[in-house]
Amino acid sequence: MTAALAFFFGSLGAHRFYLYGTRDIYGWAHLIGTLLGIPGAMLLVASDRASMLGWALALPGAVSLLAAFLAAIVYGLRPDEKWDAQFNAQTQRKSGSGWTVIFIVIFSLLIGAFVLMTGLAISFQTYFEGQVAAAKALSQ
Repeated sequence: MTAALAFFFGSLGAHRFYLYGTRDIYGWAHLIGTLLGIPGAMLLVASDRASMLGWALALPGAVSLLAAFLAAIVYGLRPDEKWDAQFNAQTQRKSGSGWTVIFIVIFSLLIGAFVLMTGLAISFQTYFEGQVAAAKALSQ
């Protein structure tokens, strides 16, 4: 359940709120990072990646999104015995991971790696395009 929450709604902190309640500071950090990242991404699209404010706002959103995928992987790969010892110690519930958790981990790896590599490619492309433009301006 927690791995699925981290995969689908992790950038909103749903997995953290599910495990630790609404007083969890990291859950709120996910939510605030996402709320900052959305207008940042919109600024970057509107300015053709030229807005420094857009980059500054998009960074916390990207970190929140990537951390959510990483959390889904970590929660999904944790053995049931360790999970029960940490989160189900007061109850007599026993966890039973199955194929659903395996698919969540696979898709978290797939989509998380894709998002990370895309973000790196776009940021490096923007940097090198700026360097080329500066070099052309110097040579004229």
